[in-house]
Amino acid sequence: MKPTIFMDTKPGATIEKEEIFGPVVVVNTFKTEAEAIEKANDSDFGLSASVFTQDINRAMRVVKKLQAGTVQVNCTIKIDPQVPFGGVKMSGLGRENGKYGIRHYTEPKTIFIKYDNPFRM
Repeated sequence: MKPTIFMDTKPGATIEKEEIFGPVVVVNTFKTEAEAIEKANDSDFGLSASVFTQDINRAMRVVKKLQAGTVQVNCTIKIDPQVPFGGVKMSGLGRENGKYGIRHYTEPKTIFIKYDNPFRM
């Protein structure tokens, strides 16, 4: 598929609601920060999001409100084997990479041992 840009899609369009894995981007406008966050979160998926702004305080405020497993500021997706990667909602299960990835593939077990043996003679 050739790289494709969808501009000003209708509210609720499938391209806005589902994960599209390919060279595809949806570009829509918004009037307020709250509207942008609402549009971004209006999906059953939440793998990744990007925020572009020159205001770091705005970036951090928006990052906290976005429902995504990974959020980039002023860049697109970055993957590093030392940091967790994964989505929220219906975007994947758990995390890959880093200590969170290792925890995903392990099953903790709690063991209690009483040192004094009541059966010792």
